[in-house]
Amino acid sequence: MYIDDTTVEIVRQSLIVALKISAPILVAGILIGLAISVLQSITQIQEQTLTIVPKIFVMTIVAILLLPWIVLRIAEFTVDMFSLAPGGAGAGGGM
Repeated sequence: MYIDDTTVEIVRQSLIVALKISAPILVAGILIGLAISVLQSITQIQEQTLTIVPKIFVMTIVAILLLPWIVLRIAEFTVDMFSLAPGGAGAGGGM
């Protein structure tokens, strides 16, 4: 099976965009998880919901705050993908 270089490049770009979009949200979850873990070890409270609820809350807030940036990245990626289509951007029919 032959894999075209363009296909490999599209997959590579897709993974990079997915990583760029998800990284800030995941980092926020990691940082809040670390802070809660330190708090739990200091107070010796080992409640599972104490870690999950703040993580979900913070990650949701970060996702909402970054939504305009995320949409911009996805829109740029979409334009790049359409420019790779045969015939370039805007090709595909006479409307």
